[in-house]
Amino acid sequence: MGRVTFKEMAMARIQPVEVSEAQGKVKETFGQIERGLGRVPGMFRTLGRSPAALQAMWGFFGAMGGSTLPAKLREQIALAVGQANGCGYCVDAHAAIGKHAGLTDAEVEAARRWRAGDARSQAALHFASALLEKKGHVSDADVAAVRAAGFDDGQVLEILAVVMQNVFTNWVNHVAETASDFPPAPALR
Repeated sequence: MGRVTFKEMAMARIQPVEVSEAQGKVKETFGQIERGLGRVPGMFRTLGRSPAALQAMWGFFGAMGGSTLPAKLREQIALAVGQANGCGYCVDAHAAIGKHAGLTDAEVEAARRWRAGDARSQAALHFASALLEKKGHVSDADVAAVRAAGFDDGQVLEILAVVMQNVFTNWVNHVAETASDFPPAPALR
């Protein structure tokens, strides 16, 4: 994973907390993040400016780790939402994480265009797109279509949760102008 330079950090609107300088709840949460991810990515270090926001985000990540949706599908949704919201940080992050979840380069690019190679994943992406576009005001037909693809009501809510988790991360990075500390995602062809 890439290391952010001092110049890039200085350009951030909200300065990230250095892991070595964290105290109290932030230090404790950084420790959990480091144990879970192997490091504390810049977005979480930025959220370290607010212990409550940091804990909310890390808690969201932990809760969604227990989702019944496959990690690969969650990453496809994350890539699509990040691309739609113009969040370069999140696209970079989820391109890297998605590969660890089993996505190929072609699947990463397809997800960024709201496309998947199988009908079930495509239905989930279509529903996620409807959620984002309609700000949650989806139609009966939208819900029926995702159910028809084999998603139960709990999974419908989990798709919603993945969308909202990623809107949260996208907006954090927009507000903070977080410098990406992940390898750059390939440009869309």
